[in-house]
Amino acid sequence: MQQLGAASLAAPLSSFAATTNGRVEERLIPYERKWVVADEINVAVIGFGIMGSRNAKTLLQVPGVKLVAVCDLYQGRLERAKELYGQQLFTTQFYEDVLNRSDIDVVVVCTSDQWHDKITIDAMKKRKAVYCEKPMVHRISQGWEVINVQQQTGAVLQVGSQRVSSIAYAEAKKLYKAGEIGQLNCIEASFDRHTALGAWQYTMPVDATTNTIAWKKYLKENPSTPFDAKRFFWWRNYKEYGTGVAGDLFVHLLSGIHFLTDSKGPSKIFATGDLSYWKDGRNVPDVMTGVMEYKATKEHPAFQVLLKVNLASGAEKVESGKVKFYGTEGVIDFGGNDFTVYRNKFSSYPNIGGWDALDTYPDAMQKEIWKNYQQQYPDAVLPATDLSAIRYAAPAGYDDRLDHFIHFFESVRTGKPVVEDASFGFRAAAPCLACNESYFQQKVIHWDPVHMKLL
Repeated sequence: MQQLGAASLAAPLSSFAATTNGRVEERLIPYERKWVVADEINVAVIGFGIMGSRNAKTLLQVPGVKLVAVCDLYQGRLERAKELYGQQLFTTQFYEDVLNRSDIDVVVVCTSDQWHDKITIDAMKKRKAVYCEKPMVHRISQGWEVINVQQQTGAVLQVGSQRVSSIAYAEAKKLYKAGEIGQLNCIEASFDRHTALGAWQYTMPVDATTNTIAWKKYLKENPSTPFDAKRFFWWRNYKEYGTGVAGDLFVHLLSGIHFLTDSKGPSKIFATGDLSYWKDGRNVPDVMTGVMEYKATKEHPAFQVLLKVNLASGAEKVESGKVKFYGTEGVIDFGGNDFTVYRNKFSSYPNIGGWDALDTYPDAMQKEIWKNYQQQYPDAVLPATDLSAIRYAAPAGYDDRLDHFIHFFESVRTGKPVVEDASFGFRAAAPCLACNESYFQQKVIHWDPVHMKLL
């Protein structure tokens, strides 16, 4: 007997390419970089580690921007900064020295997470514009003070989650808003890694001592903590200084999700995890799964978000993360600055045959049901699904982090709103920090995304 409609059953995402027989239309996302150039802007980078040094390299690609100062608690990095940018560069181990300089217009905060709120607040009070790396705060309780100081001072503050400036996310947002995947109901996002560096075991210098590191200055809390080079250079592995996989990696995923959906955030958060492989003294998990419930609002329908990080993922190495937006008529599947839209609409006819109860009935009844079906739906054809795929990609060499800095400096120059303000940054960070709270306290966390407070 013919089995009509079997192909309309939802296929796993991994099978979509096979279903379309490799016929995926390719589209390049239109892009033209536009500079806004005016008076020179003097910039200081506070924290010249991996992120700080790379941010310095990126921001200097923006015309009219000059690096004049670098602050870091390790002397070797100050030496390296002068090797890269000249002996005239002002360097210090004390961020207050940077904030007290009248010739500095902008500070870029790239320290360990524990210092983000304090340095950002102090900088805004000194009337500096601030670019603060994600997460905006180390603890949920710190968020509102940052927001309030920004509002009181009027200082320019942008949080550094570059997906908000990605042309790929902007293009995908247009398609999502146009209903290309139907009604959104679920999002799966992961940021797996499979290297020691990906698990934050960074190369340490040979002269890591209290003679070269301002250890006491590093300790925002618990000043009696004995010196430990790993706690300084591998700070992401310790909850006292960093925010673990949730604050470091989940926040990238949520920033993109909130930008695309215009969501203010989830209302219920639960996370579980384990320290399964990297038993190197860290006190945060290397595997974590988070489940977040987003209630229906005027901006979006209700949907679920499933987040995962695995720092010992033997299956793959995915540094840029994967995000899949599932709707009732298709999927938006992100890589980095590229994505594929799979359209997979439900059949307009009821399914029959295949994995069905039909063949459990007597033969005569099957024939009767089949005859009635053909009379009622004479136009039903195989396959009973509308499956197509289009891949969108940013131009070769595109850098969303550079675009994020371009938007920031444009705001500094013109006063236009930043693309990721303190409220957006807090709304992205707080649910991720709530994942840590859920993990350590073993409970569900309830969050008010509108008023940005724990319930």
